Amino acid sequence: MKKTGILALCLLMLASALFVGGCGENATPATLKFGAAVYVSAPTVTDATADKEGEGKVDVTVAAVTVDADGKIVACALDTMSNSVKFTADGKAVAEESFKTKYEQGAAYNMVAYGGASKEWYQQADAFEGVVVGKTIDEVKALVVEGNKGNDAVVNAGCTIMIHEFVGAIEKAYNGAAASNVTAENTIKVAAVTEQTCTDATADKDGSNKVATTVFAAAVDAQGKVVVASSDCVEVSFSFDTKGTSTLDTTKAVLSKKEQGSDYGMVAYGASKEWYEHAAAFDSVCVGKTAAEIAGLIGTDGKGVADVQTAGCTIYVSGFVKAASKI
Repeated sequence: MKKTGILALCLLMLASALFVGGCGENATPATLKFGAAVYVSAPTVTDATADKEGEGKVDVTVAAVTVDADGKIVACALDTMSNSVKFTADGKAVAEESFKTKYEQGAAYNMVAYGGASKEWYQQADAFEGVVVGKTIDEVKALVVEGNKGNDAVVNAGCTIMIHEFVGAIEKAYNGAAASNVTAENTIKVAAVTEQTCTDATADKDGSNKVATTVFAAAVDAQGKVVVASSDCVEVSFSFDTKGTSTLDTTKAVLSKKEQGSDYGMVAYGASKEWYEHAAAFDSVCVGKTAAEIAGLIGTDGKGVADVQTAGCTIYVSGFVKAASKI
């Protein structure tokens, strides 16, 4: 009887172990928090002269992160849109042919050829993304040392550029991360597009070379379908007079439209929803769609198709669609 009892007990334990192991293999992957944000550099401007055009510059860095239950970063994606626009000494805005992010420029960014770097910008960004994985936000912030560069661990990983803007964007994304359906199996992506509006100066009104950078961050599944999405936009108007002298207050911090929240003021001027609410509605429509499907969300009038407007996004969606369709 004892042997029989022992055998039965052993069989029960084996069955239990197999059952637990099977459940582990088929268990639903743990979901992660997802966050995305932008960090905007302080705009810089030089006045135009008879010999040289005036120039306005602003960098918009976008970060997306996933965070586990222990507060550690599981994945990170980074990119920077470096906007540079010009205006003349007689107050005319100069249109640019196109804008590309630093990552999109790839080897054409020319850090190796002209900066003496051992790696291009996109490779250094990839290296830094790898360094932050497994770290809490306090550990990420501790990576920045004198000169806004990374510590030895960052440099040894292959990132020798200044990292304070990366860290600034990651901190905002981390602090704003919320529960989602994202898992470690999903891929985190970011994209950005800049649209330019030029207005020449007159005796009655300053000219403007305005850049609006729309960013899109998402997690996508193995089929390329969006699991969660986050859009934002940073708008800077480089204003100047008829003599090509800048009139932009560069001491004023630049906040994204999402960061401005209700202060953006769409409702105060007659809209039914604020900009960030329109953006959230657009993001919701992107869920479950591929980049190619998102590209079709814009109508001939520049606004969203019926599904987008029904979801609550009734503003022009050109920037949203251009950025999101890059994912």
